[in-house]
Amino acid sequence: MSIRAGPDKKAFMSKAAFIDAHGGPEVFAFRDRDLPTPGPGQITMRHSAIGLNFIDIYQRQGLYPVSMPAILGSEAAGVVEAVGPDIEQFRPGDRVAYIGAGGAYAERATIPAAMAAHIPDGVSDDIAAAVFLKGLTVEMLVNQVFPLRADHACLVYAAAGGVGTILTQWAKHIGAQVIGVVGSEEKAALAKSHGADNVIIRTKTDSIAGEVRRITNGRGVDVVYDSVGAATFDASLDALAMRGHMVTFGNASGPVPAISPLDLSRRGSLSLTRPTLFHYATPDRLPDMAKTLFNKIEERAVTANISHRFNLKDIAKAHCLLESGESTGAIVLKP
Repeated sequence: MSIRAGPDKKAFMSKAAFIDAHGGPEVFAFRDRDLPTPGPGQITMRHSAIGLNFIDIYQRQGLYPVSMPAILGSEAAGVVEAVGPDIEQFRPGDRVAYIGAGGAYAERATIPAAMAAHIPDGVSDDIAAAVFLKGLTVEMLVNQVFPLRADHACLVYAAAGGVGTILTQWAKHIGAQVIGVVGSEEKAALAKSHGADNVIIRTKTDSIAGEVRRITNGRGVDVVYDSVGAATFDASLDALAMRGHMVTFGNASGPVPAISPLDLSRRGSLSLTRPTLFHYATPDRLPDMAKTLFNKIEERAVTANISHRFNLKDIAKAHCLLESGESTGAIVLKP
């Protein structure tokens, strides 16, 4: 179906994975929903692939509360089926990927056009869905939050995960020294295959910071990219060189504790930031960020490791796997 939207006509039916309360993976329930044709500033998408991210788990658990009933999911790829009356940049039939505040766990979604970008011919829908949110996060981290250079050393947590593998590749493409942190020998091998110069297996050391100091001859790293949160926060600060930058961008082990600015001074005049992608990937910046990401993929500077594909109806199993910490690379859902 390819249409340009008119009045509030209900043109689309879509099955979706709803949650009616915060909780474990068992809270998902599948129901039909009607989608009206898109209004001003909107497009309607038929999904071909949906990305799975830790923010989805935080929302399901209630760490990031959402209004109920809710359809989770922050990224997807597919085909435009209808556009709002004022949309010029997209047409029915275009392949696009998008990020948003939710709603991707469905066969279709109506989304703000400003949060979507064209997928180039050299990138598949599965790859786009696997990397869009994660890759834009990495672009934000290495180009904007802390502009990484070839003379920098960086510490990357969860270096074998969805964001971590992209971050490791991108940082190595820049030429930086990359030290990865992982949880097993298998994940260490994966991190090294994506360009990590050194890998620390957190279950085999009493001091991540001590290992970082050993690897860097006592200096420490210029920047830490920490997606783990509470469990690694102190170790991350201790791993930084003087005037180093602590970037905490995830809460896999829970929110980080409060810290006094004076403590940052005592540790070496450190900087601390907690970026959120949606404050960077604003409508005026998203097109350029997406173009940069897709160019890196087409150049094969960044490759996507899709470790698992699940039918959307098996969303609970997919959440269990991601939450377990046993997955490597990206997880893609197929509607």
